[in-house]
Amino acid sequence: MYNAASLKAEEFISDEEIRETLAYADANKDNAELIDAIIAKARERKGLNHREASVLLACEIPEKIEEVYALAREIKQDFYGNRIVLFAPLYLSNYCVNGCLYCPYHLKNKHIARKKLTQEEIVKEVTALQDMGHKRLAIEAGEDPVNNPIEYILECIDTIYSIKHKNGAIRRVNVNIAATTVENYRKLKEAGIGTYILFQETYHKESYEKLHPTGPKHDYAYHTEAMDRAMEGGIDDVGLGVLFGLELYRYEFAGLLMHAEHLEAVHGVGPHTISVPRVKHADDIDPSAFDNGISDDIFAKLCALIRICVPYTGMIISTRESQKVRERVLPLGVSQISGASKTSVGGYAEPEQEEDVTSAQFDVSDQRTLDEVVNWLMKLGHLPSFCTACYREGRTGDRFMELCKNMQILNCCHPNALLTLREYLEDYAGEETKRIGMELIDRELKHIPNPKARATAEENLRKIGEGQRDFRF
Repeated sequence: MYNAASLKAEEFISDEEIRETLAYADANKDNAELIDAIIAKARERKGLNHREASVLLACEIPEKIEEVYALAREIKQDFYGNRIVLFAPLYLSNYCVNGCLYCPYHLKNKHIARKKLTQEEIVKEVTALQDMGHKRLAIEAGEDPVNNPIEYILECIDTIYSIKHKNGAIRRVNVNIAATTVENYRKLKEAGIGTYILFQETYHKESYEKLHPTGPKHDYAYHTEAMDRAMEGGIDDVGLGVLFGLELYRYEFAGLLMHAEHLEAVHGVGPHTISVPRVKHADDIDPSAFDNGISDDIFAKLCALIRICVPYTGMIISTRESQKVRERVLPLGVSQISGASKTSVGGYAEPEQEEDVTSAQFDVSDQRTLDEVVNWLMKLGHLPSFCTACYREGRTGDRFMELCKNMQILNCCHPNALLTLREYLEDYAGEETKRIGMELIDRELKHIPNPKARATAEENLRKIGEGQRDFRF
């Protein structure tokens, strides 16, 4: 049944293949010779397949796990340097017709406050986000063909891109909405979206159908095959993710990598990003009701293994995770994080008060301001980036992947990160953050190897200091 190049969900995510993979991993988790060979292959920076990766996940030999962590740090540095791209989610509407058991937006929840932003409210929300310094958004909406039709989503995207406030502008809108048709994906592409993101939630079909008892999301195949329709509709970059805690993490990990292998086999391009959310408390959702929760140690191991298995793919950690957890996994391969996130509908311009009936999708663990997050990243030795240049220069899909797989993307991304950080420092940063940032930029300029590119970066940084904006390599 298993066929990575098939367009049928149950063939490219084969339950039989995953079970055989997990049995193989159990049989070889102490096989030091095989484990060494797998780690040696990972050192070639070409990735690992789901079977090889599953052996490393099952392995509990301390020195081998440390080798994996060390390699993940090296690969993160080789492909992404010390850059961390920042973004924010923007919840447009929490009306939803699905019955997902892990999400408070489910149709039977009569307690949560149902909201849908008008275009005027979107202007206020985006203005507030621009005043923080954000340049990149991920828009979110529940699945509701009456309240949230594709026309509404397209109008929202158009509104977001149209808002220019002081020196602020949203330069990239990523979209996280329900699985839809090729025609609708084509419309999203024409609207100028960046990445289309859709979490699988779980790759275990039986669990998937139990967790989605009602609504269009109940259809496992339609949901799992969404990325193929998105790419058929012309969307170059897609983002995968599972919700760890719903099913056994080893099963999910194998399925996630098989999905990435499938996209490579069919489209020649793997996922642009992989997100690794964990089930968190929400309005009427108790995470302890799900008995597959994972520890922080397992979470860190998963992040490290994703990095060495798909080195070309960006990894996203949201504000679901605490500052402590984020600090631990950032060096292991994370390339994007959200900052100052609100998961309520309309939470930026007018934050919900404690006495309000919440409209939030889940509780945010990291509640710091964007300036505090930027300051923290720099103190840890990371380079905060607000860059959107690849998307706007057409370096998407296979064009981005070719540069990334050859470890050449740094030649664009590193100077672009410096330019967008300087914009942030000039327009939004607090006094201490600006001082630390200017010192960081001076140090990082020396790491641009090409003298001509370094000179151009220095000139553009000077122009930003004089009030000009939006330079990019």
